[in-house]
Amino acid sequence: MPDDETQTQTLNRGGAARTPVGPPPPQLSGAAEAPAPWLLRLIAVGLVLAALNLRPAITSLGALLEEVREGLHMSGSVAGVLTSVPPLCFAVFGVMAPRLARRFGAGAVVCAGMAAIAVGLVIRPYIGSTAGFLAASALALMGIAVSNILMPVIVKRWFPDRVGTMTGLYSMALALGTALAAAVTVPLTGAMGGDWQSGLAVWAGLAALAVLPWIVLVRDRTPAPGQPAPARSAAASGPSASASGRAAGASGQASASGPAEAPALRITRSRTAWGLACFFGLQATAAYITMGWMPQIFRDAGVSAGTAGVLLAVTMAMGVPLAFVIPRVAARLKQQGPIVVVLGLCGLIGYGGLYLAPAAGAWAWALLLGVANCAFPLALTMIGMRTRTGAGVVRLSAFAQSTGYLLSIPGPLLVGVLYQHSGGWGLPIALMAGLMIPQMVAGVLAGRDRTIEDEC
Repeated sequence: MPDDETQTQTLNRGGAARTPVGPPPPQLSGAAEAPAPWLLRLIAVGLVLAALNLRPAITSLGALLEEVREGLHMSGSVAGVLTSVPPLCFAVFGVMAPRLARRFGAGAVVCAGMAAIAVGLVIRPYIGSTAGFLAASALALMGIAVSNILMPVIVKRWFPDRVGTMTGLYSMALALGTALAAAVTVPLTGAMGGDWQSGLAVWAGLAALAVLPWIVLVRDRTPAPGQPAPARSAAASGPSASASGRAAGASGQASASGPAEAPALRITRSRTAWGLACFFGLQATAAYITMGWMPQIFRDAGVSAGTAGVLLAVTMAMGVPLAFVIPRVAARLKQQGPIVVVLGLCGLIGYGGLYLAPAAGAWAWALLLGVANCAFPLALTMIGMRTRTGAGVVRLSAFAQSTGYLLSIPGPLLVGVLYQHSGGWGLPIALMAGLMIPQMVAGVLAGRDRTIEDEC
């Protein structure tokens, strides 16, 4: 039919860019209809508030790790287990995020994730045992895990033409929340009478605030803007809907239940997906070692607890401007390998300085390691760039982050064991520096100009 042909040609040229001749079918009009500006603004606010809560549970603990160890009578090895809990939870619970999002909607899952963070943070300091502390931490980290996975998905869904900008925005907010918790946890604890329980629990308030904007999206089940309706709607709407679905599939805009949907294990055939997972895992290893142990490295070198917390905050604060700039630059490049190498070299220099003169050059090492930690927003940006479809970004985000966090689990634990048994920081820092080499190799592989759909 002429209408179908016109419809197909329009969608293949970008859909929303041109208006087809004649009235479009109702289901296509609804799928392509732009969301209200107020809704996009609310989602942007929700992204920022959610991102602010994705690291304080970890960096606030790093700033008070010595006090928590003494209060709960932890050994260095047990503290190493504690610093390994975040990547473990991210790997285990992150796998659940795509299935939960399909069943309940991404907005509802993020809303529940923020609530879980708030509950976990408010109860963990007062349980009074190491096991209880770990369990409550796991609850908060479960909320962080599912939100971590769904941030790129929400950006791709609601801001498909501004992936770099919006990834930079929430990455910047994530870095700000990380730095804020590292910088003010010790002073807040002092202001509250030196009670480390209160110093940790106060961050639950920020998570509770982040729940509010996501309540609006709890019942959202609509397809992404510019995406076709789910298959069952197309089937119910007759031949015209089927033609629209075929056209959308031809332009790479298939729905989660359309032609782009493939068995989940097929992504393991993609070298790019494996490269991105390894890159994500190695940068996560460096990040969680830094957040969990860097204040203790400085304190053991003679730096005061307050200054050590500020140094960690400086490291995390470097991500505030760079997390906004790097995704925008990366999105303009066909290959992101050069950025990966620059970040890796900064990490190697920072670890070298931390080994040779941890106290004398503390501020310089904190700055350099902060630059190196910006591999995280780069990895998130590459997740969006290495796919062509909404279904692809969900799969790649879940695979790269869950597999990556699984690979990162041994790192913080091994640092704790080496620290306890060697009696110093020489071996742990050497391990951190050594891991930067495979991180650069994996990042260059993941940064090649190709998509997982070409490889699966």
